[in-house]
Amino acid sequence: MNKVYLLIGGNMGDRMANLKNAIKHIEQQIGNIELKSSIYETAAWGQTNQPDFLNQALLVHTYLEAAELMSKLLSIENLMGRIRTIKLGPRTIDLDIIYFNNEVISTNLITIPHPKLAERNFVLTPLFEIAPDYLHPILNKTNACMLKECGDSLAVNKKTNI
Repeated sequence: MNKVYLLIGGNMGDRMANLKNAIKHIEQQIGNIELKSSIYETAAWGQTNQPDFLNQALLVHTYLEAAELMSKLLSIENLMGRIRTIKLGPRTIDLDIIYFNNEVISTNLITIPHPKLAERNFVLTPLFEIAPDYLHPILNKTNACMLKECGDSLAVNKKTNI
């Protein structure tokens, strides 16, 4: 059984309904969700002239291997209307693998751990809530340590739990 941390989020349409729908698809197609963070709202990162995002971290147990997991996540994004036209642009749903067990994976399809996670409060804040002591396998720092050291100044505001 693989232990996977995902970050789900989006900023188009009914953001809360999209998160709930993504969770339903993840449970049906990927595996059991063991932990869910609260939902956090933050301004867009990178391309700032777009609506605010809702994000949530999940701990999922799955029998899927990393490449198959990524394919399923992309399929769920497609099913939910995600269209990739603008890098860092608005989206109905974004499903990212943050950690896959303690593995380091770099292929044309995936990079794990997520390469930008230590630079983004909107990733670290919900991740810290459900896995503060998880050790990044490359940086050898916990999520708590990375959050404390993160230079990202975007505010991350707790909304609710679903």
